[in-house]
Amino acid sequence: MEKFSSFRDPGTGIQPFLAPVPPQERDLFVTILTPIRAVVAVTRTVVIIVLISIHFVLAHVFGFICRPVPPLQDVISWLGTVLLARLALYVMGFWSVSAELIVRKRGKIPENKWNPRAGDLIVSNWSSWIEVLWLAYKYNPLFVLPVANAPAASPSRDASSISYTPGRKTGTGSAAISSFDRVLSSPEVIRGFRQVSLLEIISSTGKTPSAPSSVHLRSLDDIRRSARRPVVVFPECTTSNGRGLLRFADVFNGASVPTKGYNMFLMSVRYDPPTASQPSLSHSVPAATLNPLRHLLQICTSLSPQSISIRQLPLSDSPSSQLFIVNEVVPEPRSDVLAEVCAVLIARMGKMKRVGFGWEDKYAFLDFYRGRR
Repeated sequence: MEKFSSFRDPGTGIQPFLAPVPPQERDLFVTILTPIRAVVAVTRTVVIIVLISIHFVLAHVFGFICRPVPPLQDVISWLGTVLLARLALYVMGFWSVSAELIVRKRGKIPENKWNPRAGDLIVSNWSSWIEVLWLAYKYNPLFVLPVANAPAASPSRDASSISYTPGRKTGTGSAAISSFDRVLSSPEVIRGFRQVSLLEIISSTGKTPSAPSSVHLRSLDDIRRSARRPVVVFPECTTSNGRGLLRFADVFNGASVPTKGYNMFLMSVRYDPPTASQPSLSHSVPAATLNPLRHLLQICTSLSPQSISIRQLPLSDSPSSQLFIVNEVVPEPRSDVLAEVCAVLIARMGKMKRVGFGWEDKYAFLDFYRGRR
C-alpha cells in the first residue's frame, strides 16, 4: 500500500511490517470449500483452547502447588508445555517440523548438534508465535521480553511526508523507491528484561517493548544465571513479516565474544509466502484484543499441511565457540558486538536481507496503522 511507503526500507526496498498479501486471483476450488474450511477452523480453534486450559492447569496451578519441590515443579511444567505446544502445532497442520543444521563453511560436517542446557541462550529472529510454540515443545525454555521506554515522536518520521517515485533512476527495470523523506528511528535503550510465561509471550507477539511500572526489571545475564532452563532471546524485540531481518537492539549489554560460562545457539525461521488457500503464517500486526486469536483462526482454515523452515547454527560455529573470530563476521565493532555478530549469522543462515528499521520504527508503524496520527 502506497500510504505505508515511508515504512519501506531505503536500502533494500523491503516493507518489513505489513502482513504479506496472498494472490488476488480467485480459486474456484477454494471458494467451494469455504464452508468446510470455516467449520474446520472453528473446530481446531476450540481444540487448541482446550489445550491451553490443560497447559494452564498443569503449568500454573499444579506448578504453583509444587513450588516447594522444584524438580517436581519442573517436570509438571515441562509436561504441560509439551502437551500444549506439540498438540497445538499438530492440530494447526504442522504434522512434522524438522530443523536443518547450517555450517558456515562448505564441506564442513557439523561437530556439535543442538543440546541447550540450563543458562544457555537461544537467539532467533521473530516472525510469528508459531516458532515460539516450536521452541517451547522442543527445548522447554524460559522466554523473556525487553523493557524500554516508548520512542519519542518526531515530525520527520511522519508517514505522510513520504516522497515516492516509482521506477529506477536509470529507467531500466521494475519499480523502486528513489527517495525518502522519513528518517529511520534511532535505537532506544533496553532498560532490562522480564521473564514471561509461554502464554504471555504468545499474546505479546507483534507488539513492541513497553515499560510497565510494576514489573521488576532484571538484566539478561542475571536471568540467565538463575535459570534452570535455556533462555530464548529475540533481539529484534518485535516481529517482522519475515521478508527482512530487523535491526537488533543492544540486548547483550556489551557481552564479550566468544562468550564465557554459557553457550549460544543461533537459529533462523522463515515461512512460505501466502497463497489463495494458505494464509500468511507470519504475524507482524497484533490484534488489539485477544491477540493472536484472529490469526489462529486464519491459520486453521488451511486444509493442507503447514510448513516452516528452521535453520540452526552448530555450536562449533556459534559465538560461544572459543575458536570464533569476530573479525571474520563483523569487521567494524559496534556498541554491542555480540548482537551484531548474531544478526550477521542469522541473516546468512536464513538468507535474509537486513533492514535499517528496528522495533522503534515498528512502534511508529503501528501508531500510523491504527490511525492515531
